[in-house]
Amino acid sequence: MRLKTLALALALLAAGAAIGLFVSSARTVIVVAPEVKAIGVSTPVTVRVSNPHGVRRVSAYLEQNGARYGLFEETAPARRFLPARRVPPRAIAFQAGKSKAPDLKEGKARLVVEAVSNDFRGQMDTASNDVTVVLTAPRAIPDGLQHYINQGGMELVTFTTSGAWNEAGVKVDKYSFRSFPLPGGDPNQRFAMFAYSWDLPPDLQPLVFARNAAGAEATAHFWFKLFPKRFRVRDFPIDDALMERLVNSVDPAGALAPGKDLLSRFLYINGELRRKNNQQLADLRLKTEEKVLWDGPFIHYGKEEADFADVRNYIYHGQKIDQQVHLGFDLSDTQNAPVNAANDGRVVWASDLGIYGNCIVVDHGYALQSIYGHLREIGVKPGDMVKKGQKMGIAGQTGLAGGVHVHFSMQIDGVQINPREWWDEHWIKDRVLSKLK
Repeated sequence: MRLKTLALALALLAAGAAIGLFVSSARTVIVVAPEVKAIGVSTPVTVRVSNPHGVRRVSAYLEQNGARYGLFEETAPARRFLPARRVPPRAIAFQAGKSKAPDLKEGKARLVVEAVSNDFRGQMDTASNDVTVVLTAPRAIPDGLQHYINQGGMELVTFTTSGAWNEAGVKVDKYSFRSFPLPGGDPNQRFAMFAYSWDLPPDLQPLVFARNAAGAEATAHFWFKLFPKRFRVRDFPIDDALMERLVNSVDPAGALAPGKDLLSRFLYINGELRRKNNQQLADLRLKTEEKVLWDGPFIHYGKEEADFADVRNYIYHGQKIDQQVHLGFDLSDTQNAPVNAANDGRVVWASDLGIYGNCIVVDHGYALQSIYGHLREIGVKPGDMVKKGQKMGIAGQTGLAGGVHVHFSMQIDGVQINPREWWDEHWIKDRVLSKLK
């Protein structure tokens, strides 16, 4: 009787332990990040696997037309009865594509990742998503024209794409510029307006590029000559009264850099907020129409008080406290003077923009945009179509402005450029319109 009781107790204990191990077993979280939407010849895949007990096996494969192609497998010793605790998440990297699966074909497929938990239950969890297999290489062939560009200015290149591609344009070091189909032509006949930014060294070679969804990229050189430019360096004296007026104009409620003294607030506005506002301007590049909206040269009005890409040394109590680059022209005007559209276009911004104060941005098509800052009043709204010379507002000194003027700038695909070229009718016809035809 005692033996039976002992056996029953042991059996119950074992069953309870098994149930406890089963209940405490955990599921595995599998995340493919970044998400993979296309697979090429050799596409990197990173999988994050998370289970407090670790995993006994991880495997990955592609499914296509009923076939399964293995990509990766890793196993670890089983710990069914003594599972580990608090195993940190792991990142697992492997390659997927034709190099791993020679019989893979172009078209649709499915990427599958499986993981088995390293505990009593040993549960298999799966993550999968549809992908497109892209095996044809992209290609980009530029025109044979001579391309001259001023540093801080822009140029237009045409080129032909072929193969499998979903993105094409021009790269100039860290900057990338979209391309658009030539008007009335084949989608593979393309052009890109690109800038050679003021902040780049003078020895870089722009490249046309085409890349496909699987990450394969083709690049090509084209004939190119840069005219380097030295930009002015000027001292900008600032005293307590001016600093206080500028800071309070941008941040009257003291919400930026709260609790800081006047100098710290100014440095934050002049530096960090300036970078944020310039990024906001750059982001407006996506709000563009794929057609020419402008008509002829852009209007130049007002006296030039500051040049494009002036380097300013801010001098406070005899000491240099900051250095920033002024990306535009300060066009002086009189109080209550109208601010007119430099050319035809569509308004994509009409509101406060930090250091630029009341600001208007007009899109002229193909990612070319003009910028008007420091206005006292704004008389247009986003979506409005404006004509060259049309009044859009009234000049002022809002934002980080030391006096009444209009800050005028232009940008191509989010990179600010010297507007002087667009004031020149001959330059527009020769460098832009003749190539679009």
